[in-house]
Amino acid sequence: MEKKLILITNDDGIESEGLIKLAKAAVRYGDVWVVAPDRQQSGMSHSIKFPNPMNVKEVDYGIEGVRAFSCDGTPANCMNLGIHAVLPRIPDLSLSGINAGYNIGMDIQYSGTIGAAFESIIWGVPCIAFSQGEAGKSEVTDLYLDQILGKLIAEPVGKNQVWNVNFPSCKAEECGGILYDRVVSQENFYDDKYVEAGVAEDGTRTFKVAFGRKWKGTPGTDLDAVVRNYVSVGKVTNLC
Repeated sequence: MEKKLILITNDDGIESEGLIKLAKAAVRYGDVWVVAPDRQQSGMSHSIKFPNPMNVKEVDYGIEGVRAFSCDGTPANCMNLGIHAVLPRIPDLSLSGINAGYNIGMDIQYSGTIGAAFESIIWGVPCIAFSQGEAGKSEVTDLYLDQILGKLIAEPVGKNQVWNVNFPSCKAEECGGILYDRVVSQENFYDDKYVEAGVAEDGTRTFKVAFGRKWKGTPGTDLDAVVRNYVSVGKVTNLC
């Protein structure tokens, strides 16, 4: 396979374990450039820092074949800046992730990981997004990442689409394998509650979120796949 120019970003920040893992895997397929947020940027969706200037600083990843830069913008900013300013030319491919936490079902619309991927395809650069259930629980990711990356690089998606990959956080021996062609779950994935945490003298009320999830999905969906400890691979369409 011909070597490509590959741009990688994420929403967990330049020092994220998942980002470094993805960069190491991608070196096999091309010259890798990382442009990622200098801090945690989860939940930023497709938002951008505008019109303020952005600061970019090269960092030493210590990985041969990888150049890495931190940026004080959002994930979408990092993707845009990488494509148009940091890299020596328009990349052949971009990758987003590996996110700490699933990007499935309704959660996709909030995701900075997917937001960056959508930014990439706006400019004609195909993108693959990667996520796993929990940070640090990467046995399944380590088992299947190279296989899936190689397969999806060779299989372009349709117009305005990105590949979306989610690795379950179970033990490797508990994983059932890879399920392709998963569709985005339409179930009500969230079951969050708000708890009042205090009232200030001026009447300001403070609320905290008690997070909840409904871990049950229709067969054939991304949610159903990860609930049953399968790797979910599917396509997400940007309708904008």
